[in-house]
Amino acid sequence: MTTGMEAPFFRMTGICKAYRLGDEWQPVLKNVDLTIEKGEFLSVLGPSGSGKSTLMNIIGCLDTPTSGEYVLHGRRVDQLDENQLSTLRNKEIGFIFQSFQLLQRQDALSNVELPLIYAGMSVQKRRQRAEEMLCRVGLEEKLHHMPNQLSGGQQQRVAIARALATNPSILLADEPTGALDQKTGKQVMGLFRELNEEGRTIIMITHDVGIAANASRIVRILDGELSEGVPEDA
Repeated sequence: MTTGMEAPFFRMTGICKAYRLGDEWQPVLKNVDLTIEKGEFLSVLGPSGSGKSTLMNIIGCLDTPTSGEYVLHGRRVDQLDENQLSTLRNKEIGFIFQSFQLLQRQDALSNVELPLIYAGMSVQKRRQRAEEMLCRVGLEEKLHHMPNQLSGGQQQRVAIARALATNPSILLADEPTGALDQKTGKQVMGLFRELNEEGRTIIMITHDVGIAANASRIVRILDGELSEGVPEDA
């Protein structure tokens, strides 16, 4: 827990986001307050249209709030310019998407190396780091397999290895089991729990109550407003 004047690891205060539609402004996020401790595994649970994608984009520094304060690792994210946001995004956040977003003409190792190229790491070091991360997710036998030679679960593991490559502060997962069958989804969630037990901070966006239950804490978003826990009728 943070004490005194120590900056929180992650805190959003009064975050609002609105988009202009013609002559009117359409609110999407409404005074969102959210604090996350280092090492937490948090699920943001909400249906389509609830504002969870917008919240994810702001958490991931892919979008900026209309108003409010966002602190990540002691930095006021809402006050950064585009270059600073890009640097923060590359160093502090590992993204995991429903659609995997792997380069189809590159093997697993090259896909995991990609963020390390952007980080300026040498060829030898990034190759070693990519191998380590693929071994960590159980793909030591698949280093040179192309995405189309891998199952959906294996592709998601490559994506997780890529997200881990730069040792980010947060893993931000958007519907990470949405393209997987139930059995494979459970395996991926097991990996998430292992990573969290190792001290990784994970924020997972999902519409699925069962998937959300893998986290140690759940917040619910509905009509742009955040509340703790899962409703009784879920």
